[in-house]
Amino acid sequence: MFHENTCGAHFGYSFDKPGRRDTLPSRRPGGVESNPHRTLKSVLFVCTGNTCRSPMAEALFRELVKARSDYQVASAGVAAAPGMAASKHTTAILKERGIDLSNFQSRMLDQAMLEAATHVFAMSVNHQAVIEEEFPSHADKVYLVSEFAADDSLRGRDVSDPFGQGRAAYDETLADLEKMLPSLLAYVDQTWREPEA
Repeated sequence: MFHENTCGAHFGYSFDKPGRRDTLPSRRPGGVESNPHRTLKSVLFVCTGNTCRSPMAEALFRELVKARSDYQVASAGVAAAPGMAASKHTTAILKERGIDLSNFQSRMLDQAMLEAATHVFAMSVNHQAVIEEEFPSHADKVYLVSEFAADDSLRGRDVSDPFGQGRAAYDETLADLEKMLPSLLAYVDQTWREPEA
């Protein structure tokens, strides 16, 4: 059974961690292109059950890139029961921002999703470790969602899991993601390279 690490310690992540390329390989097996002239950046957010944090991150990031044709956004869970709706608080909090999650269905992370993804962002250090252990061939594209946060107090922190808690916990999770995602987008844009012809 998957257990969350709720520690909020600062892990000192940076763009140039030893053993990590700060520019991800630009072509992945199973990659998709939105049109012949634009390479699609396929961003995947991962949490445990894919009903709270990762659907929230997916929805917020979609809003950030909604005017762009070069992004595809999805989410999944390392221990998800497929076909579950997003949690009621996640659905409600996003509806207030004009985002409809009524058709959302949870998905279990698998090899095909990771092959299609160009960037994978885990909600916690434990999620990151599980992905890297179970799918080692994709470890170079897996990051902590807070890894590039501009706010020093958030960088390297796990995104708190609001599951089973009240609305206030979901508000806190959403507020943290809203601070983290713009820097994450900037990182992807700054380090992306078009595939060689």
